[in-house]
Amino acid sequence: MKSDLDRLMQENNIDALLITGAGMHNPAMYYLTGGAFLTHADLIKPRGAAPVLFHTTMERDEAAKSGLALKNITEYNYKELLKEAEGDRILATALRYRKMLTDAGVTSGRISLYGKTELNNAFATFTRLQKLMPDIELIGEPAGNSILLQAMATKDDTEIARIRKMGKITTEVVGLTAEFLSSHQTRNGKLVKSDGTFLTIGDVKRQINFWLAERGAEAPEGFIFAQGRDAAVPHSQGTPEDVLETGKTIIFDIFPCEAGGGYYYDFTRTWSLGYAPDSVESLYDDVRSTYETIMSELKLNGNNAEYQERVCDLYQALGHKTIREDPTISEGYIHSLGHGLGLHIHEAPWFRNKEYATDQDILFAGAVMTVEPGLYYPEQGMGVRLEDTIWVRPDGKMEILADYQLDLIIPVKG
Repeated sequence: MKSDLDRLMQENNIDALLITGAGMHNPAMYYLTGGAFLTHADLIKPRGAAPVLFHTTMERDEAAKSGLALKNITEYNYKELLKEAEGDRILATALRYRKMLTDAGVTSGRISLYGKTELNNAFATFTRLQKLMPDIELIGEPAGNSILLQAMATKDDTEIARIRKMGKITTEVVGLTAEFLSSHQTRNGKLVKSDGTFLTIGDVKRQINFWLAERGAEAPEGFIFAQGRDAAVPHSQGTPEDVLETGKTIIFDIFPCEAGGGYYYDFTRTWSLGYAPDSVESLYDDVRSTYETIMSELKLNGNNAEYQERVCDLYQALGHKTIREDPTISEGYIHSLGHGLGLHIHEAPWFRNKEYATDQDILFAGAVMTVEPGLYYPEQGMGVRLEDTIWVRPDGKMEILADYQLDLIIPVKG
């Protein structure tokens, strides 16, 4: 949680955080500003002191909504800085950062960089800043385990409420999608629209985006609605021109967030329209039994790497290959069991293989994680994945934040 930041900074020998970029669709900035509508800003968080948000005049009222200490960036006269830099815009910007850091009380120590911005310009500016301030050290942190991600990993009640609300929206849209598919007639095993043309993946995805927007949500990273062989490649988003057909697996993996880049939800179901061939039924049963076994075994402070091992045990006992045997496989069980969820679609803690796991990859109270075992067989044209998002409650119980049935077959007309 945010209250852990100073402790984490102390433990990791970080003296300040410098976050840059927009206020939305920028998890680090969103986390500390609460999602203020800012097209560009900078935030400096010294260890043991409150953050300072540097904003433009145009966005002063939006910046004020953050409740943070504010500094109008126009107070740093860019015209004068440019003159001092003899017209060198990169140097002028670096000079401005030096003044901002000094005003925030940061003139030495290790400063960790965060945010989203143009890499070319940022690299040039911060390289110059490092030369201007030799007593500071600008650093990056390991992907997936930065101190901000460690803080974000434990959700407070407000964050849980927002994720739960996104779960409700997500499952509502999934239900509407199932009803939409069921409302269609079939012709020669293909779904037909009222005008006689065939229903495509693209048609369905446009409808899903509309339903999300109606509910104040968006899918900035897209979502997966993939059929047949596409469903057997885990992150294939589906081919828009493909016509919906009966008897083929459809993986529907939807991970929307609050409009503006807020909290995510992550959810997957596998469907087969009209009926399911025996091979699909068998594969689905293997995934569902594994999903249900793992869900029943999750415990407070359980070791996530051991759950990943357990999935491999279960699938291998059923005759499927897993990445534990061979990390290069492209069929069978080819990914991890799940991941943390919050302002990022993928964040700590992780269900990693044991050789990559850390002591923070456990089911600690306050964690929000996905559980998503899957099996994939591209050459057979089928893939199955089931996924729910769980909250590890303070009482140790695992709560699915938005329930939805695990039905495989979606009935259609004709």
